[in-house]
Amino acid sequence: MIPLRDINPTRRLPLATLAIIMLNVLVFLYELLLPSASLDVMAFTWGLVPYQLVTLNLHAILTIFTSMFLHGGFAHLAGNMLYLGIFGDNIESAMGSLRFVVFYLLCGVGAALGQVLIDPLSRIPMVGASGAISGVLGAYLLLYPHAEVETLFFFGLFVRLVRLPALVVLGWWIVIQLFSGLLSLGMAVTGGVAFFAHIGGFITGMILVGLFKRRRWWE
Repeated sequence: MIPLRDINPTRRLPLATLAIIMLNVLVFLYELLLPSASLDVMAFTWGLVPYQLVTLNLHAILTIFTSMFLHGGFAHLAGNMLYLGIFGDNIESAMGSLRFVVFYLLCGVGAALGQVLIDPLSRIPMVGASGAISGVLGAYLLLYPHAEVETLFFFGLFVRLVRLPALVVLGWWIVIQLFSGLLSLGMAVTGGVAFFAHIGGFITGMILVGLFKRRRWWE
């Protein structure tokens, strides 16, 4: 099930959402220019390594934020930016651009802490915007549960375009994250998807949306 767009128009151009997408793309283009050895150094320097954070490495605090703008490949980037582009504009409209940026970064912090709490001794760098974007999804689920989302639905070899409520699309998404995260507990991790970062970001978004949402749309 892959969302393509939501049927939930906004009144304003989502400048902050577009700026975040552009920044992620520019950083990824820079990554493409690096040789593989330098790319590895960049991942370990600017990605979030849980062990360094729990050992109170001050640089690791900065990497909570820098890691949100690094990606491990084109598919990683494209998937994250697709979700941010679909759901971010409505959350930005509900909050205002400045509050949305702060909200987005705090969701990224919540996502990082969620993964670190589960695997504090990991020396594998965490990269990607998915944790912060998960917070956007959590906010969208609370604010617009009945908004329709055009989705590619796969029935075996057949693919069909269907409209589903955001409650179904995002509810199914978080169930998959929870199920996958529980299955990963106790397993040796050598890299891959940080499911508990997604869960942590999603929960953070649901908690914070009420604080950041504007009381009146014209604010």
